[in-house]
Amino acid sequence: MQVSSGPGERFEVDPASSRRSWSAVFFEVLAAVGVVGLLSCLFLPAVRTARPAAYRNVCTNNLKQIALALQNYEEVYGVLPPAHTTDSDGQPLHSWRTLILPWLEEQQIFQSIDLTKPWNDPANAHALSAEVYVYRCPAAGEQENRTTYLAVVTPVSCLRATEPRKVADITDGTRNTLMIVEVGAEHSVPWMSPVDADEALVLGLGPDSKLNHAGGMGAAFVDGHVSFLSEKTPASQRLALISVAGNDNAAIEVPASP
Repeated sequence: MQVSSGPGERFEVDPASSRRSWSAVFFEVLAAVGVVGLLSCLFLPAVRTARPAAYRNVCTNNLKQIALALQNYEEVYGVLPPAHTTDSDGQPLHSWRTLILPWLEEQQIFQSIDLTKPWNDPANAHALSAEVYVYRCPAAGEQENRTTYLAVVTPVSCLRATEPRKVADITDGTRNTLMIVEVGAEHSVPWMSPVDADEALVLGLGPDSKLNHAGGMGAAFVDGHVSFLSEKTPASQRLALISVAGNDNAAIEVPASP
């Protein structure tokens, strides 16, 4: 075959040589695709493993920030906040999650909230629509303006429904007293909602629950440390962790998360 490369110039191209050249390129591309595919197969399990671990680390950091904010609240007011505030008729107004916003660097959102009106009043619609990322677990999926971090609220817990609690009342020790627990997405609530976890919910979180993290749940304690509670933690131990003054702290030590 003769091919012109310009006016008055010709050179010969061997068709067989041309076919061999394209064949070589084809097999080189095929080999490259194969290498990429092999590498993908090798690294994909690692990526799948790394993502849950990363999500759990995010939750641990979130819970640490929340626990620190509660401690800072206590330093200012001398008490831990109530689980929620109430109006003159005893109706719930605002969650502890709203009360600690200033210590989560969310002062602007806090100042926009009318604390004299309920959390879901139209006057507070703008704040309710705001994103407070420290209240979000990435493993919980797309749950806009909702949280899976709930306070443990019972008559004997460190956060009570409508009454503040002095740290001095926690005679079982701040390290052994549960404050916040992470529930599954099915139990999530709007972050401003004055709804938390009662004893039945805490005791019911187990192997059959749809938890955000395999094997258990994050938990923040009054002293500020965060642990990962196994989904198989016995009910007796959970009850001991909830109680502030049960004299049952000897058998409930839980290692802190890294």
